[in-house]
Amino acid sequence: MPRDYPRSRRIGDQMQRDLAVLIRDEIKDPRLGMVTVSAVDVTRDLAYARVYVTVLGDAQVRSESLNVLNRAAGFLRRLLGQRMVLRTVPQLKFVYDESIERGERLSKLIDSVAPRDDDQEQND
Repeated sequence: MPRDYPRSRRIGDQMQRDLAVLIRDEIKDPRLGMVTVSAVDVTRDLAYARVYVTVLGDAQVRSESLNVLNRAAGFLRRLLGQRMVLRTVPQLKFVYDESIERGERLSKLIDSVAPRDDDQEQND
């Protein structure tokens, strides 16, 4: 069974908080939509970090926002290095977090089935 690495999780949590502030305050690109940093997964060796973001808007806004964030990854990495006390700052890769959309789809499916179950119980 693999060991748990709480240091990488703590660094990921701190990076999530710092990136949310840096994206909001430092990136002035008008193509960037409303972005929320939902999670950061850092590898055990702290070399890479996958940053999960959600974007308010349609697929085009999402695509443009991810492009802007991935192009600004080096800039954000440098700013993170100034804020965090780490020997090396992980390379950043921004990825769209689909969990919210998946949750909404499942909720709609459950809601569409739930009234049928209630109708059947009333008829019995």
